[in-house]
Amino acid sequence: MILLVAALVSLPGLAEEEAAPIAHDNYGYYGLEPEIVTNYVSPRKRLGFVRVSVELMLKDADTMELVEHHAPLIRATIVEILGQQPEEKIKSLSGREQIRRDCYDTVNALLAKEVGQPLVANLLFTRYLYD
Repeated sequence: MILLVAALVSLPGLAEEEAAPIAHDNYGYYGLEPEIVTNYVSPRKRLGFVRVSVELMLKDADTMELVEHHAPLIRATIVEILGQQPEEKIKSLSGREQIRRDCYDTVNALLAKEVGQPLVANLLFTRYLYD
């Protein structure tokens, strides 16, 4: 009986020891407000549009002020990329992922040029509507 009680008491301690080495990074999130709404290339007679909410996952939350300062440049870059896309790419899942990746790569390249390092760990489309 004493051995059983001793074993049960030591189990929570082992679980805590195993969980301890997990390191937490200092990620931060910056949402571009308001949503981005722009036209895209469409073969139809009426204009097509895309409406996107963008969240930037920052490598370091301490760089939030830098990203906020460059938000107009980031927004203009994403608008330009979206506006150059053909309708088929806007409306397909694989096309949407390629557009997201292009936005991520371009935004990071611009930030690297402006502040000396890429600041974005990921770029997320949290809302993506088109017509």
